[in-house]
Amino acid sequence: RWQELFNGADSAILFNSHYVKDTATLRYLYWAPTAEERRKKLMPFTWNYIAEKGKLWGNRYFENQVSVANPWHYSYAGYNELLTGYADWKIITNKPKVNKNSNLLSYLNSLPKYRNSVALFGSWELFSYIVNGSKEKIPLNCGYQETTDDSLSFAERAVNYIEKHSDHNELPTRSDMLTFTLASEYIRKNHPNVVYIGFGETDEFAHLGEYDNYLNQANLFDKFLAELWNLVQSDEFYRNKTSFFITTDHGRGRKPNTWTTHGPLTGGSAEIWLMQLGPQIEPLGEIKGKASFNTEQFAQTIAGYLGSVFVADHPVAKAIAGNALAYKGAIQNSPSYK
Repeated sequence: RWQELFNGADSAILFNSHYVKDTATLRYLYWAPTAEERRKKLMPFTWNYIAEKGKLWGNRYFENQVSVANPWHYSYAGYNELLTGYADWKIITNKPKVNKNSNLLSYLNSLPKYRNSVALFGSWELFSYIVNGSKEKIPLNCGYQETTDDSLSFAERAVNYIEKHSDHNELPTRSDMLTFTLASEYIRKNHPNVVYIGFGETDEFAHLGEYDNYLNQANLFDKFLAELWNLVQSDEFYRNKTSFFITTDHGRGRKPNTWTTHGPLTGGSAEIWLMQLGPQIEPLGEIKGKASFNTEQFAQTIAGYLGSVFVADHPVAKAIAGNALAYKGAIQNSPSYK
């Protein structure tokens, strides 16, 4: 939730024994008197590095609003909106159904510049339905899918073994650590130009009402960001040429008794956030000015950074004004229905 990202642990939930088994330990780990201290304890890389070198959008206390445009506020609808630039009202549930909408990743893979250099790694198994309905298929690994390659690394073989023998491998979402490991290995070995990584365990722990594990997973996600940034900055192929675009598929309930869920009837479910980091990103830190944009604008914005305009067989929302810096024509010329 944007509430934890910008304010750290929520006292109304943190000290509730219904949601936290060991409130004393969680107080030590994540509590502090001010929001600035709490958010640094929860996500230190975000607030010590991204806040200095990048941009953070979505703190609604400053009327800085980032939202999903679809009315349903479920994961499939949110990821479709993010990856296709189109808030399709017909996508209502999280049923495993092939997405007919064209997505940005497949489009980029169809261009000579990015051919065979786009990949997706996701903890949630439904990513295979969300992005590979397009004719242009991309390499992906999601859920408890086995990694197949002629030259698997030790880490990849280890993940295959863990997945095969896991007591949870029938679940739709695998451990984010496994997703992170596979994505990192693929990046090191293959040097793709565009990579989408979708983590999912904060959502899983929230639905279970486990605020302790939810916070721990948010803290681990922050470590993933730090390690991925160190990976690209340590590699000549990526160093000072790579941008991160970090967001989420939906928000959650605002209240202490609704934070576990999301959907069209849960207030706060449309409220999300965006973080940007990289050489194309002006280092403005936390944006405190009044602003409003939504997820369906992200696809065209990302295309602009990559020097392209996303063209699809459905309407595509315009890029966020002032963000398509790498391709000046993207804002003016992008297809739009807004």
